[in-house]
Parts: sequence; structure tokens; C-alpha cells
Amino acid sequence: MAKSAPDISQSTREERLQYVKQRFRCIANCETCGNCAILRGVDAEDAYADYIEGRKSFAEVSMALRGA
Repeated sequence: MAKSAPDISQSTREERLQYVKQRFRCIANCETCGNCAILRGVDAEDAYADYIEGRKSFAEVSMALRGA
């Protein structure tokens, strides 16, 4: 997995989708993971749909999820 999110201008939809799937992979240990809290109960693919489709950067979507 890439260390940072692929730039939307230099990646394919599939690369972005795979990044999101890997980044928010369920490890079945909610007390140590925190992904569900970050995503606020929304599926990662739905939460990051604008990033996956190339409409917004990963950072923009992440900031919106945090309410910033």
C-alpha cells in the first residue's frame, strides 16, 4: 500500500479505490483501530466516494469527515 494517498491527478480510480480499501481495512479490533470512529459509521468507499471518483483530494474528504 502506498504510504500516502495517491494524488487524484496522477492516479486511476482503481488505484484510489484500492488505497481506501487498504487504508480502512477492518482488523476486527475496534479498541485499537479507530477507523469506525473516523468514518462515523459510514462505509469507507461511501465516505471517500468523492476522492475515489477524483472530485476531491483525500485530504479534503478527510477534513470534511472531521468537521474541519
